[in-house]
This record gives sequence, C-alpha cells and structure tokens, in this order.
Amino acid sequence: MKAIPHEPALDNTLALLREGYEFIGRRCDRLNTDIFVTRLLLKRAICVRGASAAEMFYGGDRFTRNGAMPQTTLRLLQDKGSVQGLDDGAHRHRKAMFLSFLLAADQVERLRRIFREEWLEALRHWQRRGEISLFEEVNLILTRSVARWSALPLDEISAEGLCRELSGMVENAGGFGPSTWLALWRRRRTERFVGSVVRRIRSGELTLGENAPIRIIAEHRDETGNLLEISDAAVEIINILRPVVAIGRYIVFTAVALNEQQQWADRFAAGDEASLEAFAEEVRRLYPFFPFIGGVAQETFEWHGYRIDKGAWVLLDLHGTNHDPRRFPAPDTFSLDRDIGWRMQGFDFVPHGGGDASVTHRCPGEAVTVALMKEAIRVLTRSMAYEITDKVSPLDLSRIPALPKNDLRLRDIRRSDTGAGQ
Repeated sequence: MKAIPHEPALDNTLALLREGYEFIGRRCDRLNTDIFVTRLLLKRAICVRGASAAEMFYGGDRFTRNGAMPQTTLRLLQDKGSVQGLDDGAHRHRKAMFLSFLLAADQVERLRRIFREEWLEALRHWQRRGEISLFEEVNLILTRSVARWSALPLDEISAEGLCRELSGMVENAGGFGPSTWLALWRRRRTERFVGSVVRRIRSGELTLGENAPIRIIAEHRDETGNLLEISDAAVEIINILRPVVAIGRYIVFTAVALNEQQQWADRFAAGDEASLEAFAEEVRRLYPFFPFIGGVAQETFEWHGYRIDKGAWVLLDLHGTNHDPRRFPAPDTFSLDRDIGWRMQGFDFVPHGGGDASVTHRCPGEAVTVALMKEAIRVLTRSMAYEITDKVSPLDLSRIPALPKNDLRLRDIRRSDTGAGQ
C-alpha cells in the first residue's frame, strides 16, 4: 500500500483561507500527485482532484456528507434534515422528489419565462437609474422569480428581505466572522417563515396547484410513508430557493465572459441559439463557484494503491478538476470546443458534483442553472444595451465564493430589443 503524500504543515487552515480555490491544486502540482494529506481546522484531511478522484468520491456509497463540513457552512447551505445529509435509499428517495420538478421540462421552461419577465420589468426601472450593481439586482430578480415559480407567498416577507436572507446564506458560507453569525440568525428567521407556509399548506389554509414545488415538498412522504417534519420540509424548500438565487453569481460570470468574448456576444445578439448552452457550460467550467466538497468515508477502501480509512475526511477539488489540463487543454482559456454538459452526468465536469444526479449527491438543479444562464445571455445581448462603469477586475480566488474584485456595475442602461428574444 502506498503512503499518501503529506503536506508538511502543522495546520493549513490559514493557507486555505488565503489561497481559496487554488489551495488544493497548488499542493497537488507541487507534490506531483492527485492526493495528499494535510490538517485543516486541526483535523486530518485528505485532498484529491481529477476525474478519477471524482468517480471515487461520487461513485457508490463510500461517503456520507454528515460531519464533512464546518457547522457554520452546513447550517447556512444545507442544515439538518436536508437531502444532502441523507445516505443510500433515504437519499435516493428524497432526491427523486426534487428531480420530479427540477428536471421536468415544463417546470424549467416556466421558471425561464418568469425569470425573463422579471428581468424585463426590472429593466424598466434600471433605465431611470444612473447605474446598478448587476449582482445585487440579478439576485433580486432571481428571488422574485423563484418565489413566483415555486408558489411561495410573499405576504409575510418582502422580496428584498427574502433576497437578503437567501443571498446571505451563500455569501457567508465560507466565513466564520460576525457576518456569518448574522446570516445564521437570518436563516433561522427564514426557516420559521417557510415552516409557517408548510403548516398553511397542510392545513388547507393555503391552496396551491398540485405541481407547485413548495406543495410537492410540503406533502412529500419519506421512504417509510411519513410526512417530513415541518422543520425538514422548510429546509428542503429553502434548498430550492437559495440555489436559484445563487445562480446570480454565474450570471455575473456570464456577463464578464460576454464582455471578454465580444465575438460571441455579437453572435448571440444576432440570434445564435445553437451555441448558447456551450457558452453557459464553459462559464460553469472556467469560472469558480464552490472550490471543493467534503465527505466522510463510510468504509475502508483502496484507491490507486492508497488506503482510505473509514472515518477519513476527504475533500474533492471541484475547481481543480474543472481545470485539469489532462482533460481540458489550456484550462484557463475560454473555449466552446470542450464537449461538456450537465446531461452527460460524468465525473470530469463537476461544477455541481459528479455522477448520476438521481443516485449520487450531485446537485439536481443543473438544468435550471443552465436554462437561466442561457436566458441571461439572451437578455444581456438582445434585450438591453449598457456600459460597464469600470474595467472588469480579475476574480478574487481567495474569496469563497468568488466574485470579481470590484463590483460589476452597469450604467447608461436602455432597452434594445433585436427581435431575437423569446
């Protein structure tokens, strides 16, 4: 059995916070390996990258997510009772409920149309303003869109308030300071509100269509035939609201890519539909979302001659896998010739995880993500004209989750339909 290469440091937590997305990849390159062991938060951690590592991590039921993330990250992004905390049959049963509407073509199309309507309505107001923060405004558009689509009533909370709470969960997931604790407090408030909606649905006070996503979750029964606990149902409803708002980060990246790839912006403005999805997928590959995912081994097993012990904490480098030059030549170059896409459900392209989403912990929302990114491309290139206030800054890869170092602000915004919109 081979010894796992060791990163010679007492604890690398500060280095991880300093280097962010590049932490695992830099050490793999330096040690000439796809696996090494270090200490993070004073705990032994095995870090891995690459398609083979992703297949090891997602294939089979080797890992559990329980105990795999810091408590602050867990409570902001998932919380107890979430599908991500389930394993084996219980996980697959709960995941099937999500896939029933997140992969349904009519549901995805309805959300896309709502998103377009909300964006064009916001555009009317932007034209009267001097400039806007694209990230802040798109997050609000996405909040309004997912509330309409899911049938979440905004009678006890404003769209602005819900947006602040949902986006705060994502923005503070990688931190530990006062803003993280504030985000946790706000999340509890959101859970109480959503829990009250679940009670109204179950009591018949709130009547919704049978295909309304929040009704599907509120009335879902687990593998034993029991309704979910109110708190668990609330967590799962937040698990469709928050990820849709998180797409705002990809839409900012899309705007950055369109600014840098003017030839493609021109083609989309002229009505090119065939390349929309490839463009969106290359944005998901090239631009950073979450850097890595953690799991705890449920059994002892061997991988490429290395022993992974039961209970080992393993971190899979998602960002490094998406930038692996063995799979993606010139990985830092934007190219539409990558032959990648969420439909392939493989292990080499893993912005939302790897493997078959119906049986692994791969995120079930990729169809929604790509559909909304494609619609954002249409609107940005065909339905509006604008100027970016300052030169687009490089991405801050030390920040988790990442954004451009300077806020992407738009000015001189005006409606500019090309006739190619939908």
